Amino acid sequence: MHAILALEDGTWFECSSFTGSGETGGEVIFNTGMTGYQEILTDPSYRGQMVCMTYPLIGNYGINLDDVESDRVQAAALICKECCKHPSNWRSHQSLPQYLKEHNVMGIEDLDTRALTKHLRIHGAMRGIISTQETDPKALIARALKIPSMEGSNLVQEVAPKEPYLWADGRPQRMELTSSKTAWAGKGPKVIVYDFGIKWNILRLLTDQGLDIIIVPPSFTAAQVDELQPDGIFLSNGPGDPAVLTQTIATVAKLCNTYPTAGICLGHQILGLALGGTSFKLKFGHHGCNHPVKDLTTGKIEISSQNHGFCVDITGIPFLETTHINLNDQTLEGFRHTGKPIMAVQYHPESAPGPHDSRYFFKRFTKMITNAG
Repeated sequence: MHAILALEDGTWFECSSFTGSGETGGEVIFNTGMTGYQEILTDPSYRGQMVCMTYPLIGNYGINLDDVESDRVQAAALICKECCKHPSNWRSHQSLPQYLKEHNVMGIEDLDTRALTKHLRIHGAMRGIISTQETDPKALIARALKIPSMEGSNLVQEVAPKEPYLWADGRPQRMELTSSKTAWAGKGPKVIVYDFGIKWNILRLLTDQGLDIIIVPPSFTAAQVDELQPDGIFLSNGPGDPAVLTQTIATVAKLCNTYPTAGICLGHQILGLALGGTSFKLKFGHHGCNHPVKDLTTGKIEISSQNHGFCVDITGIPFLETTHINLNDQTLEGFRHTGKPIMAVQYHPESAPGPHDSRYFFKRFTKMITNAG
């Protein structure tokens, strides 16, 4: 089915929809991963974004029941050069087109993704609209300009939970908080995990460390945390502009004065802002599973999985030390407090998709909590 992708700067592309008739909009970004489209689609950090895969063939191993990072497709659309309609893999449960149709998410192909990626690299990520219904590119361009900008957008409210929950048997489980004596189910170090749009693999790996975790919504107050008497705080990834999360930033500022605290991605940004840093939007962001990062504490280079459009600046804050940098553009990828048990990384050490080079972060977090106790 014929479709059009129109960008806010007046550029437009003819393409085909492999999910049928429809229309959708969002911020157009590109991801440099060769695989991992299922994890990418279900990562809440992609909320409000239409993802262009730079690898030309997507969908060849289908969709399985296990490699999901949330309970639904989060991306606004998938853009690829060619979509495989007949996958071949022993784990495949259904095809990529079937999966997207099931979740009412558009997918397009027959588009020059190399040209689109080069355009975004030169001019930056931008708002766009995909439509099979409107045939006038000028009309779509005008509508793309009316889509809310990612800067200033609170997308956490669209993906975060409303109530606390537990993680068991590989899925979220409902719970009722009655008292600190009955809330904790395990015997390991007790950790409050703030869910701003968490990837499920983070919860898997925290559990693998033997941590007893309770996952809470962004609205969970410092006083409510104190009632549960945890050993540490963990701040998750999530979508949107961190600077608009003023209430959450204020809560985290209180918590990290009392508890060992760590953050990933949006959690890293929130923690940086709570400690006096500032945030800014990257030109086209970091999206992929092949980004080189240097750990300044060990001198080692790791290949990381990344998905963020914003970055934190901690320049001039004397008690914060840079621990990781991005080797592509030298931006901040990690920091720690020099006097308190606080650390964070901008990239995704839980991978899913991507290499496992960075998974030591979860051991470091566990060790930090244990030593602080």
